[in-house]
Amino acid sequence: MPVLTTDAESETGIPKSLSNEPPSETMEEIEHTCPQPRLTLTAPAPFADESSCQCRAPHEKLTIAQARLGTPVDRPVRVYADGIFDLFHSGHARALMQAKTLFPNSYLLVGVCSDDLTHKFKGFTVMNEAERYEALRHCRYVDEVIRDAPWTLTPEFLEKHKIDFVAHDDIPYSSAGSDDVYKHIKEAGMFVPTQRTEGISTSDIITRIVRDYDVYARRNLQRGYTAKELNVSFINEKKYRFQNQVDKMKEKVKNVEERSKEFVNRVEEKSHDLIQKWEEKSREFIGNFLELFGPDGAWKQMFQERSSRMLQALSPKQSPPKTWALHGGFQ
Repeated sequence: MPVLTTDAESETGIPKSLSNEPPSETMEEIEHTCPQPRLTLTAPAPFADESSCQCRAPHEKLTIAQARLGTPVDRPVRVYADGIFDLFHSGHARALMQAKTLFPNSYLLVGVCSDDLTHKFKGFTVMNEAERYEALRHCRYVDEVIRDAPWTLTPEFLEKHKIDFVAHDDIPYSSAGSDDVYKHIKEAGMFVPTQRTEGISTSDIITRIVRDYDVYARRNLQRGYTAKELNVSFINEKKYRFQNQVDKMKEKVKNVEERSKEFVNRVEEKSHDLIQKWEEKSREFIGNFLELFGPDGAWKQMFQERSSRMLQALSPKQSPPKTWALHGGFQ
C-alpha cells in the first residue's frame, strides 16, 4: 500500500515528529509519560500490546549527537531492535546489550517476527513464536517486547511506538524484494549500527546439531525418548542402541583398565615403601652388629674385660714384704 508523504514527513516517508497529539491542545503544557527503563529484574519485560506508550506529549525527532549528550532530559530515548531470535544465544544478548547502552538513558523495544513471516522470508525455526517471545522477555536488557513485528519498518509502525532510533548490525539485509530493508531508516538518520558477535549464530548451532546428528539421536534415545519422537527409523534405532551398548562396554573396559592401573600403582608404591623400610632396617641391623662385634665393638671390650679378670684370678698373689718390729724383731 503506498504511503502518502505530508509536510510533516521527510522525503523518506519517516515522520519528522512522531507525536500523536491533536493540534488543538497546547503542547508545552503536556508532560512526557513515556514508560521508563526497567530498574528491577524481578519480573519479565512487558509486551507492547499490553503496556504501550500512551504519552500525549510531542515526540520530537532527535539526532544521534543529541541522544548521546543525554537529551531530552524528560524522557528516555526509545531504541528499537528487531530479529527472529531463534535459539536465543549470547550473540543475541550482546547485540541487545549494545542497543541498550547506545545512549545514557534509553528504553529498548525489541520486535520479534511471527512464525508466518519468518517461515515465508527466512525459513523454518526451531522454536515457535511464543517461545521466542518469552526468551526476549527474560533478557535483562529488554524493556518491552513487540510481538508480530513487521519484516520492513513502516512510518506508521515507527510513529505508533514512538521510535527514535533503530539498532542493527550494519551489514545490508536483503529480503522481501529489497537490497537493504534498513535503507530508508539509514537515510532518515535513525539507524545506529551494532557489532555482530563472531563465532556464534543460530545457523551455527543448527549446523553443529545436523553435523553430529547421530550423537544427539543416540543421546536422546539413551535418555528415554522414543524413536517416534526423534523421527528415527527402526533400523537406525537398533543401530544407535547397539552403538550405545558398545560404548557402555568400552566404558566398562576403560574403568577396569583405570582400576588396574590404580592397583598396580598402589602395589608399586607399597613395594617401594617396603624396600625402603627393609633398607632402613638392614642399615640399622648392620650398625647394631658393628657396634657389638666390630673392631671396637662392645663385645670385644667385654671379652677383654673378662679375659683380664680371668688372668687376674689365675695369677698367684704376691706376699706382702716383712717389716722389723720395734720390740720383737721381724714379724
